[in-house]
Amino acid sequence: MRAPKLLLLLCAAAACSPRHYALEQVANAISASGEGGAFARDDDPELIHDAVPFALKTMESLADRLPDDAKLRLGLSRSFTEYAYGFVQQPAELRPSPDVYEMARARRLYLRARQYGLDGLKIKRGITEAQLVSEKDRPAALAKLTKDDVPYIYWTLVPWAAAIAANKRDMAMVGDLPAVAALLDRALALDETFDKGALHEFSITFDSARAEGTTPEKQKMHYERAVALSKGMKLSPHVTYAQAVVAAAQDKKLYTKLLQDTVSFDVDKPEARDERLANVLSQRRAHYLLSHVDDVFSD
Repeated sequence: MRAPKLLLLLCAAAACSPRHYALEQVANAISASGEGGAFARDDDPELIHDAVPFALKTMESLADRLPDDAKLRLGLSRSFTEYAYGFVQQPAELRPSPDVYEMARARRLYLRARQYGLDGLKIKRGITEAQLVSEKDRPAALAKLTKDDVPYIYWTLVPWAAAIAANKRDMAMVGDLPAVAALLDRALALDETFDKGALHEFSITFDSARAEGTTPEKQKMHYERAVALSKGMKLSPHVTYAQAVVAAAQDKKLYTKLLQDTVSFDVDKPEARDERLANVLSQRRAHYLLSHVDDVFSD
């Protein structure tokens, strides 16, 4: 009986309990489900659409019991962001008449995701929202971040930017754009290869919102880098580049090619299995855009 008693004493000394440990394991498993896991590999968006809300609420219940679990906040931020975009915003945008209610709902979900991201940064590095939005305090806060923090940075800045884009009349949040830009620059400096080029893909559209703006050359660089880092297995950079850059340049030939290549891509390639769900959603958007080419080009 001495060994079990010793184990319990050691656990108590570490401020943990069997129940707390079990909760952490469940939280870690659920939080990682969308990161190259069963959800990400699925080819049935409707199935995931129905399954994700339960997982999200389960994660939030666990978060209430694990107030210092940074990884759980990261998982919540990522999952709410992906759900808001893939299953709320995109369907609302692809309807014959954009659904204003669903777009507002997407923004609320982005704000929730942003808060979880901020909570994760605070738990992990002691960085607060006030520090990030303060031009004076921001440099010191960003200096605390390391390469291991890039996932937290990314899944904070993405829903933050998405919430701003969803309602540009909220001038208080529009004023947060410098904080988002600073987080993006810090993440790129720490690990520009993160998530197979996700930071570069985000930059294609975000950089135009910077005070100094951007150029087609810079956007093309980010696009090419995103494609290279994903080894061509992620379709979203093609759709993003087509909409944000090629359409504005009125290059109908390239626009059509990028979208047709996206539609014809084999999402069941073994090397693209971890991107299957995202790629299926990108193909749906590409199909829609191809059916509305005449709305984009004057000739």
